[in-house]
Amino acid sequence: MRSLEQIREWPVRHAAAAVVGADGAVASEGDADRVFPLASVTKPLVAYAVLVAVEEGAVELDQPAGPPGATVRHLLAHTSGFAFDTTDIQAAPGTRRIYSSAGFEVLAEFVTEQTGIAFDEYLRDAVFRPLGMAASVLAGPAGHAGRSSAADLTRFAAELLTPRLISAELHAEATSVQFPGLNGVLPGYGSQRPNDWGLGVEIRDGKTPHWTGATNSPRTYGHFGQSGTFLWVDPAAGLACLALTDENFGDWARAAWPPLSDAVIAESAATHNTVAK
Repeated sequence: MRSLEQIREWPVRHAAAAVVGADGAVASEGDADRVFPLASVTKPLVAYAVLVAVEEGAVELDQPAGPPGATVRHLLAHTSGFAFDTTDIQAAPGTRRIYSSAGFEVLAEFVTEQTGIAFDEYLRDAVFRPLGMAASVLAGPAGHAGRSSAADLTRFAAELLTPRLISAELHAEATSVQFPGLNGVLPGYGSQRPNDWGLGVEIRDGKTPHWTGATNSPRTYGHFGQSGTFLWVDPAAGLACLALTDENFGDWARAAWPPLSDAVIAESAATHNTVAK
């Protein structure tokens, strides 16, 4: 896929990127086996393990967890009221969208309490092993300490496009807006009104500017990380796109990521139109 060649011009030492189609086809650029720190791209992986726990009956989305009045759903959707990096309570549950890494750490501890299995092991057994993500690991806090390769994340992206580990119904719920209408700050992009999220994934909707492309549909969901990483899935385009780098998120990423996403969508559409003819 020629559009992925853009990463060769990014101001980073190492980068890998990939696109996954709804048919499972994969295109990649860079060293797909190089392992990168994921930073907050860890969160969708952690969230997916929690969803597997929901499917298994180990936890329930509306089960109390976190601060008083909060639930698993609140923690996944960044509406528990926890602060960004501490368990200080800044709002009543369900009233504000406060992006919280600390909330994901509490969530992981809760799953451990309910299952009796250390969360890194649960994530490995629930998500990494079934998907063949042999290079992936949670090496610390559940909010940001994941490590993975582009090859492994393409397997996760394929799961997001066509879920096998969880039901289609739960997947649809996870990728739909939870607690609609809540305002909040999207890290790196400022105040958003509303700041829509699903369960562990951000939902694009009409946000602008944004780290995805201008041509990504409002249904696009995913996450980016401060280590210079992102993963999005656009159900309307039938595509997932991901990139991993070793340069922290900043102005370079704000400038480089949206054009890559737009080019990927355009090239995919052009290819499909050619095939259809």
